[in-house]
Amino acid sequence: MITLRNITYENFIECINLEPKEEQKRFVARNIYSLAEAYIALSNKYCVPMPYAIYHDETMVGFIMLSYEPADEEDEEDETVYKIWRLMIDKKYQGLGYGRIAMEKALELIQTFPYGKAELVVLSYEPENEAARQLYASFGFLETGEMIDDEVWAVLRISEMNK
Repeated sequence: MITLRNITYENFIECINLEPKEEQKRFVARNIYSLAEAYIALSNKYCVPMPYAIYHDETMVGFIMLSYEPADEEDEEDETVYKIWRLMIDKKYQGLGYGRIAMEKALELIQTFPYGKAELVVLSYEPENEAARQLYASFGFLETGEMIDDEVWAVLRISEMNK
């Protein structure tokens, strides 16, 4: 069974030691960087970071980081969103469907609105990362046509999930 679990003192080292295949390293930040980024985002009140270890039964197989980002009240066009910052499955566990199931679990969690309501889930990926493009499209994410920091942005309306 795949579960998302909090990063703790007990599993922190194991989490930062996970890594993708060599040819995928250019597509995803190291987990220690992601956890540091989560700390900075939280301490500066940018968003509510939601980093999780991905477990298959009692074995950590990957890492996913989500966030809840309230709209900037000073920007009329800004929207409150949940964001998927990272998804990585350790090289030893790739090709077993864990990434797909972890995405399902993440989207199920988002639908509970753990930090507040939102209309959209957003994410981004490198244009050359065809595996990510296909995975996210299979869940209904639509590319916006927008590129930010050389990454493709895609959105999913929460009301469109499970249809």
